[in-house]
Amino acid sequence: MSELVELTPALLRSMPLPSPESGDKESRGRVMVVGGSREVPGAVLLAGTAALRAGAGKLQLAVGAAVAPQLAVAVPESRAIALPETAGGAIDPAAAETLAARADTCAALVIGPGMVEAGAAAALTGTLLERVSSPGLVIDAAAMSGLREQRRALQRHGGRAIITPHAGEMANLLGTEKAAVEGDPLGTARRAAEELGVVVIMKGATTRIVTPDGEGWIFRGGSIGLATSGSGDVLAGVIGGLLARGAAPAQAALWGVYLHGEAGHRLGEAQGGPLGFLARELPPLIPRLMAGLSPGTQ
Repeated sequence: MSELVELTPALLRSMPLPSPESGDKESRGRVMVVGGSREVPGAVLLAGTAALRAGAGKLQLAVGAAVAPQLAVAVPESRAIALPETAGGAIDPAAAETLAARADTCAALVIGPGMVEAGAAAALTGTLLERVSSPGLVIDAAAMSGLREQRRALQRHGGRAIITPHAGEMANLLGTEKAAVEGDPLGTARRAAEELGVVVIMKGATTRIVTPDGEGWIFRGGSIGLATSGSGDVLAGVIGGLLARGAAPAQAALWGVYLHGEAGHRLGEAQGGPLGFLARELPPLIPRLMAGLSPGTQ
């Protein structure tokens, strides 16, 4: 196994993001965010807004029918796709066939923000993994709950999927104890990356990013303020937006982790302390941070 590489601004400048000099919004890619519920519709809003702030050209929000009109108004830059719901207000897994056809017209698919019914989320995700062919994938939150049983479907995507677990989600994913994950976050991240064939972002105060072939990076710039409701949805959306622009999966993961972490650091500095900023305040900082990391800047 290779040693972990420090995730720094200099590293990111050595792997610049795709940046079309001309063209319309189609040239920057379309991203679809699938998720939400009646109880947590805002997670999709956060992820979708973050994807646009990261430079995606077009946005679709695929959500339950009960919340689609409200999200269409809240994010007028998006297209809201109203889907059938379970009795509890989650997206009905039967919607997967319809979604798969739409998703294959997108450059990136973010699945999971705001999903609260693990069974429904796992069933929907499993079918999408089997049916979808073209987009890069970000799998987050409850959408990760069934991935051990869906490894063959995941592996057909050839390392183009990214998962974003914290310690508790990783423990559930691997069928182990949370304490075991916290005791060896790198080892468990590498195990998941190899077994599932995905890029793993093992979230925490120190974040590890590993690929299925053993490459690894470490980011030590996390802020305690990022441990707040909605923060993970923003991270998933930023990564999805970068994938839509044409970034490779590992590249999108590295840039996403750094931009998210640095946005939290900047917000903490601006308010005089690391706690108390809101996840919705993170996306507006992303464009300036990306511009500051362009080649030639210091």
